[in-house]
Amino acid sequence: MQREQENRKVLKIGLTVAVLMVGFGFALVPLYDIICDITGLNGKTGVLAAQDVRETAVDHTVVVQFDGTVNSDLPWSFRPKQFSMEVVPGKLYHTEYIAKNISTDDVTGQAVPSVAPNEASIYFSKTECFCFTEQLLASGEEKNMPVTFIVSADIPKDIDVLTLSYTFFNKNRMTTAEKQQAGNANHEKI
Repeated sequence: MQREQENRKVLKIGLTVAVLMVGFGFALVPLYDIICDITGLNGKTGVLAAQDVRETAVDHTVVVQFDGTVNSDLPWSFRPKQFSMEVVPGKLYHTEYIAKNISTDDVTGQAVPSVAPNEASIYFSKTECFCFTEQLLASGEEKNMPVTFIVSADIPKDIDVLTLSYTFFNKNRMTTAEKQQAGNANHEKI
């Protein structure tokens, strides 16, 4: 009888710990997003609507470099149309990337963006981006993928170069961590 009570107690404790661990795991996602938004970690960028852009007088420029890669599971080629652009902070700019499906099958990809250096990410906002949604390319299809962005006029003058980088993943073969990161990118509209 005593052993049965001890077993029930251990079972209750074990179940309670398991439920708390699962709950903690789910609580980490919004906590991670909040920390990334505050610190600019993980290349998270701000969100800005095109109508919210204000022209401001700025006496310096910033070089924005563009980079594009694909995960090895994605049979695409992907690259920026231009590799860098000199921008005036506070003004809206537009660029494009080119993606091509080089396989014999239709493939859905998801882009995960990042900005480097990390401290510059809070000054970089996209108003339009292909990374906001999944991209389906038919076999052999090539597509121009637009990005409209602004570098905040508040960017410190010591940050004179930043890099906007995208990695495309095969949506059907993404790991749980990659899906989480892509979901955060879609949720954040970065």
